[in-house]
Amino acid sequence: MGLRMLDKAAVARALREIGALLEVKGENPFKVRAYATGARALEEAVGGLEELVAHKRLTELRGIGEALAKKITELHLTGHTALLDRLRGELPTGLLELLELPDLGPRKVAALYAALKVGSLAELEAACRAGLVQRVPGFGAKTEERLLEALLLRARRRPQLLLPDALTLAEELSAHLGGEPLALAGSARRMAEVVEELVLLASTERKAPLAADLAAFRPGAEVLEASGAGSRVRLPGGFEVRLHGAPREARAAALHHLTGSEGHCRKVRALARERGYHLTPHGLFRQGGGEPLPLEGEGELYARAGLPLIPPELREDAGEIEAALAGELPADLVREEDVRGFVHCHTSWSDGRATLLEMALAADALGAEYLTVTDHSRSAAYAGGLSVDRLKAQWEEIAKVQERVRVRLLRGTEADITEDGALDYPDAVLEALEVVVASVHSRHRMGEREMTERLVRAMRLPIFKIWGHARGRLLLEREPFACRLEEVLDALAGSRGAVEVNGDPKRLELDPAGLRLARARGIPVVLSVDAHATSALTYLRFAVATARRGGVRRGEVLNALPHQAFLKAVRPAASP
Repeated sequence: MGLRMLDKAAVARALREIGALLEVKGENPFKVRAYATGARALEEAVGGLEELVAHKRLTELRGIGEALAKKITELHLTGHTALLDRLRGELPTGLLELLELPDLGPRKVAALYAALKVGSLAELEAACRAGLVQRVPGFGAKTEERLLEALLLRARRRPQLLLPDALTLAEELSAHLGGEPLALAGSARRMAEVVEELVLLASTERKAPLAADLAAFRPGAEVLEASGAGSRVRLPGGFEVRLHGAPREARAAALHHLTGSEGHCRKVRALARERGYHLTPHGLFRQGGGEPLPLEGEGELYARAGLPLIPPELREDAGEIEAALAGELPADLVREEDVRGFVHCHTSWSDGRATLLEMALAADALGAEYLTVTDHSRSAAYAGGLSVDRLKAQWEEIAKVQERVRVRLLRGTEADITEDGALDYPDAVLEALEVVVASVHSRHRMGEREMTERLVRAMRLPIFKIWGHARGRLLLEREPFACRLEEVLDALAGSRGAVEVNGDPKRLELDPAGLRLARARGIPVVLSVDAHATSALTYLRFAVATARRGGVRRGEVLNALPHQAFLKAVRPAASP
C-alpha cells in the first residue's frame, strides 16, 4: 500500500503519544508540554493538514515551531517519525494502555515503571494484588483499590472505542484502502456511545484482497476471516473491524442488515414476510424465489415492509417499529442545523483551554446565535471554580468581548450540586445569571437513596436549572452513579428545569433510555457541548446523535429556539 498519510486527528494522537512517552522517561516538562500544545493546536486549526503542510503554514499555529512542524510534516507524509519509533522501541508497548486507566497519568506511570518495572496491564494487576502499588510514593491503598477495580472492569469487556474514535478509524480505513467507497454500518452508524466492532460495507465483492489490505493498515493486525461472508481483522489492542462486500443490487438490504440491532432487523423481516417478501442480507426477494428486486435505497426496503424509513439512530428495537406502525414515529427528529446556540461552555476563567474571546470568535465563525459562558462554580476548586467576586469580574469581560462579536454571550455557571442538594452560589447570584447548569462533580459513590435525595432536593429548587451530565458517567472509565432516575425526573418535571444531553464523547448523557423517560414527563431538553476548547464546539454532533437516539424532536429542544426565546425559557429567576 506504500506510505500512509496521516490526517490531523491521527497526527495529534501521535504527538500526544510522544509527549506521554517522554514524560514517562522523565524528560524536560517544557519539551513534554510542547507536544501536547502542538496536538491541541492541530485539533483546533481551521482547514485540512494537507494545506498547512503544502503551503508550509504550520508555524503560523500558536505553539508550533520549526522543529515540531518538521515532525508533523513527517508524520503526515509517511505515518512515522524517528523520535516516536525510538520511544516505542525503548519503552514497553503496554505503557500506553496503562495511560488509558483512570487515576494514571504519565507521571504516575513513570513512578510505577521506575519503582516496580510495571509496563503492562497484567503487571499492574499483579502488583496491585501483591499490595506493592500502595507502597510507591504518590499512591496509597485507595488508589491501589481503584486501579484494581478499573483493571477488572476493563478485563470483563471486549476492546471498545468511543464513538468519535470509531468514526475516525472508519475514515482512516477508507483512505488506507485507496478510496474504496465504504459505507458505515453497525453500532457506529446507529451512533452508539461505545463501539465494540467497526462494521463497514464495500460496494464490491473483492473481499479477500480487501482483507489483506486491512491487515496492512496497522503493524500487528491479524486476519480472522477472509471468506465469502466478508473480512474480519483484529487490530493491535484487540479491536476488530469487519468488512463486507455487496453488489449494487444487494447494497440496501446488506446495509440494513448490518446496521440495525438484531431485534430491529428480525421485526422488519417478519413484516416483509407478511407482505409476501423474503428479506435477506443478499437482497429482497418475492416469496417463492427469483432474482432480487431492485431497490433504490433503504427507504424503498422499509416501504416494502409497510414502514416509513426509520433513521439509523432509532434502529435499536426500543419501540420504533411499533411507533412506525401506529403512525407515531417522529418525522421531525432534531438535526444539527436546528440548534441555534452553544450551551455549557468553559473558558480559561476556570478549566477551559481557550479565552472567552477565543470561544466567542469560534462560535461566531460557526454561525451560532448565542453561547453560554458557564464556567465552574466556587466548590470546584480543582477546576478553577469562580468565587462570587471572580464571577462578577467575568461579567465585565463578557460585556467587553460582546462588543467585538456578533454571537450573543450569555452569563452563566455550571453550579455544583452540593452534598446536601443545594446549588453552589447564593440565590441572589444565581438569579442574576442568564443560564444555570447544575451538575454533580463530587461524592459519586454516595448510596442510591442518599444520591436520589440529594438530586431531588436540587431539582425541586424553584430556580430554572439545566441538569448537567445527569449521572456522572465517564464512558470506559467510570460507571454512572446510583440513583432512582425516575424519582429525580419526577421532581424536575414538577419544578422548573430541563435535562442536558452532554455532547462530550466521554459522557453523552442523559442517555436514550433516560431521555425517553424525561420526554414522557414533558421535560424539555438542551443539547450541550460541555466545551473546554474551541475544538469541542464540534461535540454538538454527538449531542444531536444521542438526542435522536432518544427520539427527541426539534420542538423539545430549548436551544433550537432563537436567542430571545431561549433566554426567556432558561432564565433562572422566575418571570415577574
